[in-house]
Amino acid sequence: MPFRVGLTRDFLKSDGTVGLGDIRLDLLDAAPGVAWEFLPDRAPELTPELIAGYDAIILLGSRVTAATLTGADRLAVIARFGVGYDNVDVDACTEHGVLLSITPDAVRRPMATVVLTYILALSLRLLEKDRLTRAGGWADKLDYMGFGLTGRTVGIIGFGNIGREVVKLATPLELTFIAADPHVDPGIAAAIGVDLVDLETLLTTADFVVTLCALTPETHHLLNAERLALMKPTAFLISVARGPVVDQAALTVALQRKAIAGAGLDVFEREPVDPADPILSLDNVIVSPHALCWTDEWVSRSGVSVGESVLAVAAGQAPGFVVNRNAIDTPLVQEKLRRYREGA
Repeated sequence: MPFRVGLTRDFLKSDGTVGLGDIRLDLLDAAPGVAWEFLPDRAPELTPELIAGYDAIILLGSRVTAATLTGADRLAVIARFGVGYDNVDVDACTEHGVLLSITPDAVRRPMATVVLTYILALSLRLLEKDRLTRAGGWADKLDYMGFGLTGRTVGIIGFGNIGREVVKLATPLELTFIAADPHVDPGIAAAIGVDLVDLETLLTTADFVVTLCALTPETHHLLNAERLALMKPTAFLISVARGPVVDQAALTVALQRKAIAGAGLDVFEREPVDPADPILSLDNVIVSPHALCWTDEWVSRSGVSVGESVLAVAAGQAPGFVVNRNAIDTPLVQEKLRRYREGA
């Protein structure tokens, strides 16, 4: 039997072509004994019927719940095309002997450039000046002074791979970096010139507050009204992790009252964001549809990463970027990997 790989149908546009471009399916084509196809139906939540008979699922945005995995005796890996996995029940994956892999190396540089893009656009008031020019307000440009970045402080909430890449890219701008992350060794941060501080210190100090932490029960509404009030009135919030990390209603009020200078938002509490949401009417906000990092570079790197994860399992090995690493040595997973090794 071939090693069967199913891709969620949200990769496809209405005309049946892949919406993201080249997602590197050539890696699967070149692998002997591997067959792939798109799932027959588009579903917000995958059902047991949709995933039946597959050894691997390459997942874009569909949800995977405990109900999804009911009876999924054959499935061995879900390879998430991206780094976030709040749409996947990780505990259910472990219980059913399914590894969940992500693509951190693929998103590190693209997401870091997103953060840098927002820093530059907000500090230079780029979109405001764009609107001013189009409206014939050339004579009013003195009212739209930006500010330089030299010596400004960037505070990063969640100092993982992407946060460290931000520091790497932005260091030549002579910015100062601080970070809040209880899971990071202070020595690792210090080695690249970053001071670890508590969240309150970060919020009261930073000129740019950047959210890069995972969405967990502990980080849900981490930036609520009380914490947003700690930010300087000249500071900007850049929200690019997951929308619910920020209390969006509280942020809207803070922006309306000019309690902070502005915000760059690639993520929202509810997605897709309602076109009537009041945050979209504010001129001190730059928004994008949870896709600013979507470039050919991100697509290619993500495609390579998920392909490598799938092919590792097909060869009877655990992938490199597994979320539920505690599942690797369980009897269920080991039996599946042994079967693939012997089949290969």
